[in-house]
Amino acid sequence: MTKIYKIGQIVPSSNTTMETEIPAMLRARELVRPERFTFHSARMRMKHVKKEELAAMDAHSDRCAEELSDAAVDVLGYACLVAIMSMGLGYHRESQARLSKVTAANGHPAPVVTSAGALVEALKVMGAKKIAVVTPYMKPLTQLVVDYIAHEGFEVLDSIALEIPDNLDVARHDPGKLPEIVAGLSYKDADVIVLSACVQMPSLASVAKVEALTGKPVISAAIATTYQMLKALNLEPVVPGAGALLSGAY
Repeated sequence: MTKIYKIGQIVPSSNTTMETEIPAMLRARELVRPERFTFHSARMRMKHVKKEELAAMDAHSDRCAEELSDAAVDVLGYACLVAIMSMGLGYHRESQARLSKVTAANGHPAPVVTSAGALVEALKVMGAKKIAVVTPYMKPLTQLVVDYIAHEGFEVLDSIALEIPDNLDVARHDPGKLPEIVAGLSYKDADVIVLSACVQMPSLASVAKVEALTGKPVISAAIATTYQMLKALNLEPVVPGAGALLSGAY
């Protein structure tokens, strides 16, 4: 009998990309592996990517974890990288542990993956030391992300802040523009390019092209989250067309 895994997603209310890119990757995996997936979301209110709104939103993550555990999901993904990073250095560990306890207390224990923690772990898995990053955030939040990643032991050689304040506009950003944006990064000495340090900014469609143009491994927050979800489920982290991390090499 084919095993079906229930994927829970804790999503900002204005996010429309987490529920498209991650399912797209896992549907692609279904073409080459026997496991199947269903997708279930709970939402936290957030419209503008500002520190105050992000903190207020994060306060609702416990409720979302509890609601998703009512459905006995097999893994939970917390979909807002910058919300986690804006709560303090290393906060992804605290968030993941707390939300996992919430699911256990509700009788349906499940591992929790945050996109922030997943990005950090993905860079470690890939043996990266130096990276270049594209974000949709305003410059102060982009610096916060750079500082968070640096605190985890990586050197951020360069970053680009696209400065898109409205979260719906972040989702509308054309991924086809990303190769040209990356061309403006100082990525020559980078081990990995982070094409989107945000699960709301679409990038999956441009990953293969940017890898081909730069000769560098390319990841995104959504790709890293998918990798960590599959690892948490003890499944082979393989997805066709999703870049180096999900190629089977790791």
